[in-house]
Amino acid sequence: MIDAHQFIDSAREFGFGCYAGVPCSLLTPFINYVIERNDLRYVSSANEGDAVALAAGAHLGGQPAIAMMQNSGLGNAVNPLTSLTYTFRIPVLLIITLRGDPELGDEPQHELMGRITGSLLEAMEIPWEYFPLENDQIRPALERASQHLKNAKRPYAFIMRKGSVASYGSSGGKVPQRACPNPPLRRHYPATSLSSRTEALTYLLARTPEHNTVVIATTGYTGRELCALEDRPNQLYMVGSMGCASSLGLGLSLTRPDLRVVVIDGDGAALMRMGNLATVGTYGGPNLIHVLLDNEAHDSTGAQATVSSNFSFAQVASACGYSLALEGNEVALLEELLNAPVQNGPRFAQLKIHPGAPRDLPRPQLTPAETKERLIAHLVRIP
Repeated sequence: MIDAHQFIDSAREFGFGCYAGVPCSLLTPFINYVIERNDLRYVSSANEGDAVALAAGAHLGGQPAIAMMQNSGLGNAVNPLTSLTYTFRIPVLLIITLRGDPELGDEPQHELMGRITGSLLEAMEIPWEYFPLENDQIRPALERASQHLKNAKRPYAFIMRKGSVASYGSSGGKVPQRACPNPPLRRHYPATSLSSRTEALTYLLARTPEHNTVVIATTGYTGRELCALEDRPNQLYMVGSMGCASSLGLGLSLTRPDLRVVVIDGDGAALMRMGNLATVGTYGGPNLIHVLLDNEAHDSTGAQATVSSNFSFAQVASACGYSLALEGNEVALLEELLNAPVQNGPRFAQLKIHPGAPRDLPRPQLTPAETKERLIAHLVRIP
């Protein structure tokens, strides 16, 4: 058994300064110690997949990160692990607690996952080892993990068994509190007809300069059309990992507060991971701008209707702590969003657009991994 500080202090020497995750009783010593450290960051994610995506965003910003979860939540992380970190080749260190350990027994809901945790990681081509139990095992384990993260540029996992880490602290910690947790919601519906995605993206392209802004576009037609309109080194086009754009953007914005991070989301994607609106509203800074293009449809799969016609994303964002929440059907709404006075938290706008995309919309010429490497190289050059 080791103390939490022994691993975390050693991990800090390897560059790991950002932790995101969903609590497990076996992780309590880790979480308690991290939140006490002023030089470390802990984000309490809504689910395990969001934690992986946030850690991936931190890596884009130059901060090695750790995603922590119980193995029962590993299923929630499968999508970003297979279509974000694998596809874009983004290294994230995983710490996964082993409930349902076949050697120890556990509650019935953990039985199956306890047996298959290792094989599930192997199926996702994620190498793993058991979490170190002695102090002299920590550095060699971190060296093996770091070597893989550097060379393969893909995740590596430690599986933590019960009794690996001694108890530490008793405080559950506190999350950031917003001065104005529920700002007024502003609605603007002056237009008699809806704009297109093309018009909205063209508007944003003209107002997101390369020297101080990163643009993350959600999966589907949004990323493809943004790339087709103008492919720039400050842009990342999500593929797969549906709903993870806001988590990825949050991780990047926290590690690079000097940059403006604009996330272009969609209604179908945002619905899939709505819990992250609360995480962004709580932890996001004023440099994070969240644009949701709402056409009330899963456009790239046949325009099947979403449920967004029945509620307001902007109202949800307002309730979740965004410092500004706008809703409307005119592209000029984005001007107010981008030029609003800087406040304490992130900003949000839900822009209603009509379904449809240009015919024969091409896909990006660069692979996702090449686009990611181009973005990282671009960020390094920004002073």
